[in-house]
Amino acid sequence: MSDDKKTGRRASRGARKPVAGMEAAVAELSPEEKLELELAEQARLAADDWSGGVAPGKAANFGTSFRRLLGLLKPHAFALTLVTLLGAIGVVLTVAAPKVLGEATNILFEGVVSAMAPAGATKEQVVQGLVDAGQQDLANIVSAMQNFVPGAGVDFLALSRVLLFVLALYFASSLLMWIQGYVMNVVMVRVMWRMREQVEAKVHRLPLSYFDRVQRGELISRVTNDIDNITQMMQQSLSQALTSVLTVIGVLIMMLSISWQLTLVVLVSFPLMGVLFGVIGPRSQKAFGIQWRKVGRLNARVEESFSGHALVKVYGREKSAREAFRVENEELYQASFKAQFLSNIMQPAMMFIGNLTYVGIAVFGALMVAGGQLRLGDVQAFIQYSQQFTQPLAQLGGMAAVVQSGTASAERVFELLDVPEEEPDAADAPAPVDGDGTIEFQDVAFAYSPDRPLIHDLSFRVEPGQTVAIVGPTGAGKTTLVNLIMRFYELDGGRILLNGQDIATLTRRDIRAKTGMVLQDPWLFAGSIRENIRYGRADATDDEILAAARATYVDRFVHSLPDGYDTLLDEDASNISAGEKQLITIARAFVAQPSVLILDEATSSVDTRTELLLQHAMAALREGRTSFVIAHRLSTIRDADLILVMENGGIVEQGTHDELIAAEGAYFRLYNSQFEQAATDLDEEARLAAEAAGQPAEGASEDEAATVS
Repeated sequence: MSDDKKTGRRASRGARKPVAGMEAAVAELSPEEKLELELAEQARLAADDWSGGVAPGKAANFGTSFRRLLGLLKPHAFALTLVTLLGAIGVVLTVAAPKVLGEATNILFEGVVSAMAPAGATKEQVVQGLVDAGQQDLANIVSAMQNFVPGAGVDFLALSRVLLFVLALYFASSLLMWIQGYVMNVVMVRVMWRMREQVEAKVHRLPLSYFDRVQRGELISRVTNDIDNITQMMQQSLSQALTSVLTVIGVLIMMLSISWQLTLVVLVSFPLMGVLFGVIGPRSQKAFGIQWRKVGRLNARVEESFSGHALVKVYGREKSAREAFRVENEELYQASFKAQFLSNIMQPAMMFIGNLTYVGIAVFGALMVAGGQLRLGDVQAFIQYSQQFTQPLAQLGGMAAVVQSGTASAERVFELLDVPEEEPDAADAPAPVDGDGTIEFQDVAFAYSPDRPLIHDLSFRVEPGQTVAIVGPTGAGKTTLVNLIMRFYELDGGRILLNGQDIATLTRRDIRAKTGMVLQDPWLFAGSIRENIRYGRADATDDEILAAARATYVDRFVHSLPDGYDTLLDEDASNISAGEKQLITIARAFVAQPSVLILDEATSSVDTRTELLLQHAMAALREGRTSFVIAHRLSTIRDADLILVMENGGIVEQGTHDELIAAEGAYFRLYNSQFEQAATDLDEEARLAAEAAGQPAEGASEDEAATVS
């Protein structure tokens, strides 16, 4: 990857892209608020938690994304039909149970009242007697009773039959709901498994240019957090939404069948709930957004203080660091208190409205029972229905935010799945010919963007077994050059020939199978040292691994490790040094036995002694192979067979070290600038040391000497 691309990617790490559809909102924020928003997003990702705060954004096109999300369920149409049927039957049974249970209350109540009436009398006689005694309300209650037999008492046989029927209803309903949940869970898990498979396969089909412009954290967030968010939304919301809607409809029908007057009492509470959601909801959402922003700011402050703890101590800034932390911690406290207060006040307020509804039903229900318009069991059933009615509505209201969040996550995943893939290899691609690694560039042109051409009309030839060094200033296109050989990018013009074959006609796998690459940043995988070396060629034997390790000086340090070649590397391979990591990556390239070798700044981040070992190891690796070496330190490539000097995407000079020095051109200037800078640094150190000792530095003028004295 070219240096200008690296710089762009590093710069992008500090600025997370706004979620799709949020650009306009983000643009209205001040620079301070934008920074806090970025830090909040980082804090939420680090916490791996979407709950307790704002959703990860709103979908730019909710309808399209939601329909596409539902389209993922098409392969499971039969299972979803079964789920719908089971849900409908389960809701019917659940809704019917309170009505049946109310009948049990009627049997019990009417039996108790009938036991107090004289046996042998008729119902009409008892009612008339109560009216004559001035007990009109009780007369109305008895008149409304359907199973009143004076003197009979409680019919426990009928009561037991009703109770058993209620138990059967609840059991069957629960069983059906469990089966529905199980089937829905299986469907959702399979859908998300398929989506993860699609995303994983998509990532491997994307061109390298995509990873140049997208942050690694952004990509990981889409593959992990966003898919988890979709899973949670689909598992919790889809089946629950179906059940909630059917429950609301069924309960409303049952309440109307009992009493339309009491149903109005229940419905009156809904405007109050709407006002509550409309007033508190947006304020709570905004408060949680501010809380996350303050969390991000505080996390950044703590990380900065811990990472630069030594500098804080050196410059005596402990007091100011503590004060800055105190201020931001206080801001977070205030923001968190407000967010939690607004969030927690919602439940008590809803309970208060629910209790008001309960009181209204109890009062009006008692009056209707006293007036003979309803039976006691009907009021009991209605109270149960009122509770069943508000619960699914609250669930549906809560689902709105979950569905919005899940759809926003789905939209981000779909954006990834819709990214243009790298062009597939031709089906009739020729087999690579066996060759000695000849590389030839013919009028090659390439640009990362059409308006900024990087490489133009580049032509050169590398003979078998030659070592080619590529040097030049930052952004000249050195790494881009070798990336083109690997076909990480496609050419805009010209051809690159490998053993006389145009690499554009070969498959990428065949090209890369003949190429080994050692990067500036050593990358090792979790596992043993032996497995990391074998990664270069899966069928390498233990003897071949040992030979590669000895040739690249890995064998010199591996025996000092606890388990030798079977030593497991921990996270980031921190149990070995940077130089040892690089030696292992060279051994990995060695065991692959490539015909073309690319070394991209492989010694830039190690000390001089380790660099000497690496140079010896790379010399062994380059033997008999066509090699490309990218280096900033020109002292490491003096023995190269050919040195290419690049500036602005073109080769301005080429030749051996001695030839280029004699030409006194661009390479001469680069070479001298490094050593002049090194000499200047040494002279400056000597001057400072002399001043500290009170002596003039060597070569100082008399005036300078007098000044020192």
